[in-house]
Amino acid sequence: MFKVGNTNELLVTKGLTKKFGDFVAVNEVNLAIKEQEITSIIGPNGAGKTTFINLISGYTSVSSGKIIFKGEDITKLPAYKRVAKGISRSFQIVNIFPRLTTYQNIQLAILSRLGRSWNIIKSRDAYRDVEDEVRKILEESGLWEKRNVLAGELSHGEQKLLDVAIAISTNPVLCLLDEPAAGLNPLEKDRVLEFIIETFKRRKITYVIIEHDMDVVFRVSDRIIVMHQGKVIADGKPHEIKTSKEVEDIYLGGEEL
Repeated sequence: MFKVGNTNELLVTKGLTKKFGDFVAVNEVNLAIKEQEITSIIGPNGAGKTTFINLISGYTSVSSGKIIFKGEDITKLPAYKRVAKGISRSFQIVNIFPRLTTYQNIQLAILSRLGRSWNIIKSRDAYRDVEDEVRKILEESGLWEKRNVLAGELSHGEQKLLDVAIAISTNPVLCLLDEPAAGLNPLEKDRVLEFIIETFKRRKITYVIIEHDMDVVFRVSDRIIVMHQGKVIADGKPHEIKTSKEVEDIYLGGEEL
């Protein structure tokens, strides 16, 4: 585990805890997320993975502990202010506007980030920078040819791609992805993973990914964190996690990773 205080630490949690009544979903988690790495968080259902992401992104309030992002305490900041500081996320269930086109979904995300709104009176030149950025993101994601298709009419895999692309449109430093490959066939999965890897390389985004698909986890991760009953039980490189007897016993019930 990385030591608090390293200059390349992007996000640090100190004693991070979330309780729902008597149930402790996240239990005093101390973690440091390093810059420009892909970290996957795995664990059985109910391990606290999504709650942990919700705490980091501001969608759930903290019961106790602290969240430090780029050296600043953001524990009490609302979600929209965390987005402005460079934290974005996707969701298990795609969070898109189904009645807007693919293009408009990305356009809206970019305009929101810039604090601007669309004005039909203004000339297209006034939005040239936005249009250029929309095109770039859609080309990177492979969705440019579907730019005029309503988002609700895209395939499930394309909707997952769009959801990640919307998260990228906020120009994040840290991007949190909740099961980006869930429900995808092998071809769709490859497209999503390629997009994540390419944006990781090209845009220098730090990713934290929750994922149940172990093929995805071992293909993309620099580091794997294992959670169980709200606590971190293992933290290391993929080969270390793959050969961990504790992870086998707790996460897989004795099955091989």
